[in-house]
Amino acid sequence: MKSIDTLIEDIYKTLEEGINTSSVQNRDAIHTCSTEIARALTRQLGEGKRSKQTTLRMSQIGKPDRQLWYDLKSTAEPEPINGQTKMKFIMGDILEAVLILLTEVSGHEVTEQQKEVEVEGVKGHKDCRIDGTLVDIKTASSYAFKKFKEGTLHSDDPFGYIAQLSGYAEAGNDQEAAFFAIDKSSSEMALMKIEPIHMINAKQRIGKVKTFLSSDLPPDRCYPDEEDGKSGNRKLAIGCVYCPYKDDCWKDANGGQGLRKFKYSNGIRYLTQVAKLPDVQEVTNG
Repeated sequence: MKSIDTLIEDIYKTLEEGINTSSVQNRDAIHTCSTEIARALTRQLGEGKRSKQTTLRMSQIGKPDRQLWYDLKSTAEPEPINGQTKMKFIMGDILEAVLILLTEVSGHEVTEQQKEVEVEGVKGHKDCRIDGTLVDIKTASSYAFKKFKEGTLHSDDPFGYIAQLSGYAEAGNDQEAAFFAIDKSSSEMALMKIEPIHMINAKQRIGKVKTFLSSDLPPDRCYPDEEDGKSGNRKLAIGCVYCPYKDDCWKDANGGQGLRKFKYSNGIRYLTQVAKLPDVQEVTNG
């Protein structure tokens, strides 16, 4: 059996040299990939507005405490998922199916795809095993991809990917796991192994989560706001910018007025305190 250590070079070699697409094994792998893509498209296109979750999932345990409380306990409605974001989800599903296909046709073994696991009553579905190693597949922006390529995710993991993978590892008594990541812009791939020293104790984390979810009051804010240059204004930290509950969470900002949003050339800036009015358009409906 091949080693996962040669996975990426074997995939590149396969793409460069080609395969016998008429063989039964390769034809079946391509058909399975097509089926998975069709299933993902059917799910994403048929989904519409997502309903609010009420059950803790393994994929959530690494989220910041207050955001997770909002996910499962708050009556506040999250920001709707716009079309651009849904398109990102679709592309992620397609790329994941293609990476599984390329893994198989390059001679590596894929097992336990979407196998359900459970820790302390919290369920999840791991992506797969490749050559016996527990693997989570990630499609990433160029900025996020650097963390997988350079092996720095454990020091900057705002979406809790390591906690999620730790839960899967704990459920299967795995001492090692890996992220198989692809840059959505350049198609560069990276394999980042996770050693026990960088994993969390999933049982302890789940116990903590259940404790604060039992309260009707949310935990402290995940991130403090930040200075916006020398203007005297203050803005949301990047971890809050992408949170779908930021408007409700920061409704006391600006003396109770809530977040004020200004359209800069690099996107919307969310101000929690306006000491000097920015010389750009203020957004009042988004």
